[in-house]
Amino acid sequence: MAVVSIGSSKRPSSKGHRPPPRFVPGKKISCRERAIIFVPYVWMILFFLIPFLIIFKISFSITEISIPPYSPIITFEEGAMQIILHLENYTNIFTDPDGTYLRSYLKSIQVAAFSTLFCLIIGYPIAWALSSAKSTTRNILFILIIMPSWTSFVVRIYAWMTILKRDGLINDILMTLGIIDHPMHMLQTDFAVYVGIVYCYLPYMVLPLFSALMKVDYSLIEAAQDLGCKPVKTFFQALVPQTKSGIIAGSMLVFIPAIGEYVIPELLGGKDSILIGRILWQEFFNNRDWPLASAVAITMLTIMAIPIIWFFKAQRKKGDY
Repeated sequence: MAVVSIGSSKRPSSKGHRPPPRFVPGKKISCRERAIIFVPYVWMILFFLIPFLIIFKISFSITEISIPPYSPIITFEEGAMQIILHLENYTNIFTDPDGTYLRSYLKSIQVAAFSTLFCLIIGYPIAWALSSAKSTTRNILFILIIMPSWTSFVVRIYAWMTILKRDGLINDILMTLGIIDHPMHMLQTDFAVYVGIVYCYLPYMVLPLFSALMKVDYSLIEAAQDLGCKPVKTFFQALVPQTKSGIIAGSMLVFIPAIGEYVIPELLGGKDSILIGRILWQEFFNNRDWPLASAVAITMLTIMAIPIIWFFKAQRKKGDY
């Protein structure tokens, strides 16, 4: 029934507000504007492109007992330069007899996808409440949502370990109320992993959804209600399409880091929670097989690039880019 009252929410009028300046092709850019544009490019080159190229290069090496522990791909012999590329690391990922790497990829995609879905289901009503609330209430809700992020990420995960353990808060409450007779096993399970990921990444879903909901044209929703659309149909056909960009952006902000998550599965998950982040850690630091770990990382980045490309294609179709 909450959807029925959608049309009654009042939005501040945009009348009198000057639209943001748009980029005009051929317009001369000042030195100050060039400097502002230059900074993010430098950041991306230093902290993404260069590390990516280094990892990409290592992925074509083989493991050696040396410092660093891999062979060079460029050598000079008799005055001639030789480039030696080893593809064994990539083939080992797909031909591993135990299928460890493929299972970890599929498990990571599954956990990231379901965590994103749970964040969307929980975050949409929260974002709607934020967009509909008065300014004072909205500020309070914003603080409540963002405040946990002010503490250490690891500290929050350890707090959930205390809550979910057999003699933790949840089991104590359920046993006191007589709902259960024996403590439930929640820690070191996939359930605990989902709880940790949803808890930590929920704000990244709420904020884009809130931004999209603030731009909704509520006259379309009122028109749908006047034409006799039921609340559920109004929600999915009049409201959701207008917030599609927020849904896609929030899903990306949750799915992409969740697929490579290491800390949460390591602390809250069990032995069966073999996600790709744990595989990377084991190969890099335990096995010291940097070439194989680099190949695993490059393959993971390729998988993560798929939703990013899909997002930009969706935005171009909409005309936002």
